[in-house]
Amino acid sequence: MICYHCHQEVTEPGRFVVTVLGEARQMCCPGCQAVAEAIVANGLVDYYKFRTEPANKADPLADEALAKLSLYDEPELQEEFVANRGAEKQIQLSIDGISCSACAWLIEKKLNKIQGVRQISVNAAARRAVVTWQDEVLSLSDILRAIERLGYHAQPFKAEQQESAFKQTNFAYLKRMGLAGLLGMQVMMIAIPLYLDVFGNLDADTKWYLHWVSLILSTPVVLYSGAGFYSSAWRALRAGSMNMDVPITAAVWSLYVASVQATLSGQGEIYFESVCMFIFLLLIGRYLEHRSRFKAAQISANMAKYVPLTATLLDNDEPRNCLAKSVKVGQLLLVRPGETIPVDGKILSGQGYVDESMLTGEFEPVLKQSGMDVFGGTLNQSGALKIEVTRPLADALVSQILRLQDEALASKPAISQLTDRIASHFVAVVLLISALTYGYWHYVGSADAFWIMVSVLVATCPCALGLATPSALTCAMAKLNREGILLKRADLLEALNKVTTVAFDKTGTLTEGKFSMVRMVNLSQRADDEVLGLVAGIESHSEHPIARAFDDFSPAKVDEVSVQPGFGLTARSAGKEYKLGSASHIGGQLTDSVQGCNVFLGDEDGLIAAFELTDKVRSDAKAVLDALSPRALALISGDSQENVARIGTKLGIASQYAQCAPKQKLDVIQTMQAQGKKVMMVGDGINDSPVMAGADISLAVGGATDLARNAADIILINDKLIALPALFDMAKRTERKIIQNIGWALGYNVTVLPLAVAGYLTPWMGAIGMSLSSILVVANSVRLLRKAQAKVPQEAVA
Repeated sequence: MICYHCHQEVTEPGRFVVTVLGEARQMCCPGCQAVAEAIVANGLVDYYKFRTEPANKADPLADEALAKLSLYDEPELQEEFVANRGAEKQIQLSIDGISCSACAWLIEKKLNKIQGVRQISVNAAARRAVVTWQDEVLSLSDILRAIERLGYHAQPFKAEQQESAFKQTNFAYLKRMGLAGLLGMQVMMIAIPLYLDVFGNLDADTKWYLHWVSLILSTPVVLYSGAGFYSSAWRALRAGSMNMDVPITAAVWSLYVASVQATLSGQGEIYFESVCMFIFLLLIGRYLEHRSRFKAAQISANMAKYVPLTATLLDNDEPRNCLAKSVKVGQLLLVRPGETIPVDGKILSGQGYVDESMLTGEFEPVLKQSGMDVFGGTLNQSGALKIEVTRPLADALVSQILRLQDEALASKPAISQLTDRIASHFVAVVLLISALTYGYWHYVGSADAFWIMVSVLVATCPCALGLATPSALTCAMAKLNREGILLKRADLLEALNKVTTVAFDKTGTLTEGKFSMVRMVNLSQRADDEVLGLVAGIESHSEHPIARAFDDFSPAKVDEVSVQPGFGLTARSAGKEYKLGSASHIGGQLTDSVQGCNVFLGDEDGLIAAFELTDKVRSDAKAVLDALSPRALALISGDSQENVARIGTKLGIASQYAQCAPKQKLDVIQTMQAQGKKVMMVGDGINDSPVMAGADISLAVGGATDLARNAADIILINDKLIALPALFDMAKRTERKIIQNIGWALGYNVTVLPLAVAGYLTPWMGAIGMSLSSILVVANSVRLLRKAQAKVPQEAVA
């Protein structure tokens, strides 16, 4: 049995099979299989009908390469970089070979057609992709192989690899630029005197000799310095698409081939100096653009450097070093002064100041004591800490942040989708206009028809348009991440500008969430300590801030605890059922003696005790709310009418909704939405999760429960509301930058097109204009990284 592709012996029949021309064909190796599949997939199957000899055997390294890709399917290897989403998995990939947004569009288009791929988003600026897939349908190696077949190289993202890839690309640009600049200058030294007739009347042989010298000097520039443009264009064309490098490649090779032909025939004009200058200027533009985009992407990825590598494990109280990713929940760790806390945990003993600036943006160290939570990636500045692991490294807060900021670009704003479509189609328009331009000038007999066509190709390439939106979004997301604001979707920046109403939960959102007991009314014959112990035992099963008011009391033993979000808890103790929570949860009539109380304890016999708990308004709340004008404000709370009115009046919130269960909170939001309002819900508790899921945009403040964080679109890492006005300000600035970028990109192309068509531009002038337009777009977006002017009074910041 021989291989259908290369006609060599098949040693493993049935292992490598491809359906070609309606029949299953045997292949000798994975390399031949991959090539044959690519031929069939791209509609080139006629090759097998009309070929006169067998194809060359595929690259013998393909076996090894495919084997390496299969290693990524191993569960042990995936633990490090794959996030599980139930039946789905998600990974962030670094992709080599991306040169513009059209490359990103091509990869997204092709992979979205693969069964099992649920979502893919490619960030051209960072050269990274986030892929979500169904593990039962598709393997990770299949995804990597699909990207490889498009001509790009993908591997799981790691910060150190990204840094290394940047340095390699940077060095490659410098080498190509250096060669183009050095040889281009030599070609210019020959061409300029010839144009200006400095040498006088040269004979034909001397000119022919100088033309050959120019050909020899410019050939390495074309073949080596410009190679990146051609490979990118070829990948796009092979996949049935067109990117920004297609017209660039067409312009370079048109100039070069025409010049070679003129040199060989001794007739016509040569353009070697224009080719070299064109490639040199393009490389300068791409190099500066590469550095600017990396700067923005690097800030967004800087969280990766906080992911710890090692930990000190206490094994029978004996410390030993281990990998942080191998630490399990419940194990004990020792964190010495000056060490990074490896994973999320709870302090069992010791105290010290911890630098949490990487999470909160606040550089004031936080005093951490026994019983308090600590987070992986933060720095222990003083005091030895003994901690119990509560979450493994893969689920630690720093790892969640990294995943969230990558997922944020998975859904693109409408304006981004529009510019992507325009950019991908504009290339075809550029090629058409260039062809029509050549046809017109050739028809009227102009000797410069070819020259003018090349100028149109060069000058109107829509690189700047492709960068307009992604560069601004990348910089905005990086700036927000640095300030402790995490967006789960990039399209939220666009949606934030449409918000007309901001609705707030009260407890833990506008208030500090630190309750203290003002009064206790004991209606039973039990001792106060016994009642308080029972309440403390039940509240120990609650995440609500109110529960923390009873932490100082010795908890009684309770079991069968169930939580009714927005109402309270039910539990059993000593065989008896108790209810703790709101008055409606307890049921029955309330006496005058418990007026003003907001937490009640009862059993089947009736009310046992009532408690009045108070909570302080955040010091920055009033100034922050004032800064949110002209948006309407609403207060939606499950607390009593009296407490809601007190807080609402103090903060100047006219729309107040009290004693709202989770369903009622959602009804309030839906009523607002039915009136045409765009509502943002700001909350922090379990009872806020339904309404946060139902709002147009939802935000979880610092200290929010895990359930609220999962339901929220935006998460504040720090515990200050001051980030809220900053968020709206950034959304407005981002929209402005995108409009400016698109306006500049379209304005440049509209202005330069008639000039190029009319023959007023040379190719090197067009190269300068195109490069400058791309650099200006990226530079304008990078301005988002600067610190904005404060829009909130300073007392709110203090």
